[in-house]
Amino acid sequence: MNRLAPVPFSVLDLAPIREDGGPAQALHNSLALARHVEALGFKRFWVAEHHNMDGIASSATAVLLGYLAAGTRTLRLGSGGVMLPNHAPLVIAEQFGTLASLYPGRIELGLGRAPGADQATTRALRRERSGSADDFPQDVEELQALLGPRQPGQRVIAMPGVGTEVPIWLLGSSLFSAQLAGQKGLPYAFASHFAPRYMHEAIRVYRNHFRPSAVLDKPYVMLGVPLVAAPTDEEADFLATSVYQRILALMRGESLVLQPPVPSMAGRWLPHEKEAVGSFLALAMVGGPEKIRAKLETLLEQTEADELIFTCDVYEHADRLRAFELLAGLRA
Repeated sequence: MNRLAPVPFSVLDLAPIREDGGPAQALHNSLALARHVEALGFKRFWVAEHHNMDGIASSATAVLLGYLAAGTRTLRLGSGGVMLPNHAPLVIAEQFGTLASLYPGRIELGLGRAPGADQATTRALRRERSGSADDFPQDVEELQALLGPRQPGQRVIAMPGVGTEVPIWLLGSSLFSAQLAGQKGLPYAFASHFAPRYMHEAIRVYRNHFRPSAVLDKPYVMLGVPLVAAPTDEEADFLATSVYQRILALMRGESLVLQPPVPSMAGRWLPHEKEAVGSFLALAMVGGPEKIRAKLETLLEQTEADELIFTCDVYEHADRLRAFELLAGLRA
């Protein structure tokens, strides 16, 4: 039995900006990738909110989702995620209510409790708004109410938004959102594509705290997985150096503009940096098809995840398209 066949595959895209490109190219590439994986039978395509990062073009998440929705037909589209402390719940309800009204049945809302930015950027985003990660449970509840049916005497409505009941996911890289998602009976996506250390514990906490809801009758876990697939292990190792350079730059506080692959990372990182990048990418699937198949089967055996959502930040757009073709072939 092919363990991969029944598991939905999805994509998390950060709209990476290349060294020789710009935001427009990155955003057009996102749409091309979305159309590509839609044709391959992938389930959903998410984009993530990041700010003040010169190598990521997905900061205006809802705007980008509208562009992607207009250019696709069946793919489910959502945020992976919106960083809720940066926004008033009403604003997010109106944005995603608008998307859901235009593209019914295709829009979903993944929520994170981290700011997704440095302190200066966080202040610039919020100005006088007092929201913080501590308000996250209350903000999620308010957002659910704004997207739910209008209640008698309700003074503030989201228009569009009210009654759309846009599906909400909770995202996390630690244990807080795992527990909250379980208690609220919501689907849970763990950010194992950059925080694999807590993956098993977060899954356990979520499942142990799960309470059936109107949304779900049993837990639903989706895991983030970095992907660098190529026809051979050797080519994948070469392409992965773009990913290594990007994570290294993130750790050093340098530009995140995507760099071309290099023959070797030797001399580009110190031993402790190499170890840190390796820890960050501990769950990465780097290799040819058979190597990736074996690693994915092990991951599913260990976690019993319900769905996998893949990131792929290789340099050439054609190599990204090919990586997802190779991945889709593993389910045949």
